[in-house]
Amino acid sequence: MISRIYGKLKDRKANCVILDDGKGICYEIFMPSIILEQISKDKQVGAAVEIIIYYYLQTDGNISRPILIGFLNDVEKDFFEQFITVSGIGPRAAIKALNQPISLIAKAIDESDIVFLTNLPGIGQQRAKQIIAKLQGKIGKFGLIQDEDVRFSETERDISNEALMVLLQLQYKKIEAEDMIKKAISHNRDIKTTESLLNEIYKQKRP
Repeated sequence: MISRIYGKLKDRKANCVILDDGKGICYEIFMPSIILEQISKDKQVGAAVEIIIYYYLQTDGNISRPILIGFLNDVEKDFFEQFITVSGIGPRAAIKALNQPISLIAKAIDESDIVFLTNLPGIGQQRAKQIIAKLQGKIGKFGLIQDEDVRFSETERDISNEALMVLLQLQYKKIEAEDMIKKAISHNRDIKTTESLLNEIYKQKRP
């Protein structure tokens, strides 16, 4: 069974990478979008990379197709394996759903944040409840991953800092304000101004 592949990044596509092992074989490796974004940020086409592999057979009737799913480290793969233990979430559904930093997803599960979880692609309210019931209290270590700013652009960081100053003036504690900002940006990727960020935070706090 394939556990990891080392080679050169030959191509990046919408949901996978093509890795050339240098021995005449190129592998198509599917990845959650949050992992793909990290590779796009850190690696250019042609760069050497080692990818941790989750291997499974996708069965369609009498036809079985091997699928390779890739991660940059064992902790990401471990979270993925925990995530697919939830009833109704298979490997392909998990690839689609994991489009936010793992630390934020783990935190949402631990805090029973159904709103956050239902914003993950393919996760409805009932599935979010199942995720919480299955994984809450079991995935604390993943909340320690230092990946919360992976998807935040320079503009998002700038407006986040401005919003933080406003919330501090409104007597919110810093840790609470930072958490509200991160959730708001994660829920709405179209935020472009400090005012729209604060409006999103307000909407999330309404009952």
